[in-house]
Amino acid sequence: MKAPAYPPDEADRIRALKATGLLDSLPEERFDRITRLAARFFDVPTCLLSLVDTDRQWFKSRVGLDVDQLGRDVSFCGHAILQSHSLVIQDTFNDPRFADNPLVTGEPHIRFYAGAQLHEPESPLVS
Repeated sequence: MKAPAYPPDEADRIRALKATGLLDSLPEERFDRITRLAARFFDVPTCLLSLVDTDRQWFKSRVGLDVDQLGRDVSFCGHAILQSHSLVIQDTFNDPRFADNPLVTGEPHIRFYAGAQLHEPESPLVS
């Protein structure tokens, strides 16, 4: 398993994340509605709205997963935030970053992953 690296702008990213006030906040119907809609639209059993903190991935909203956070070291989203485009893994067994990840080899047995960064409006990555 390859643990995700930290992006070069990690300090700015964490500062922006904390400025949202979303991290460790209570559930909100507006986010839960988006997560439920995405799960139905993509016909997937698990859908998460994740925030990647310094050492964990915390779920602001979730469908199909009973935990509210995972370590960043096993995080798929930790890899997604390193890219300016969506990260799609068609088969986790065929990707050396994830083939032996405990989330693949054990519960919840992730076989497919798709994720994309959320950016603040001032971010240069927003087009």
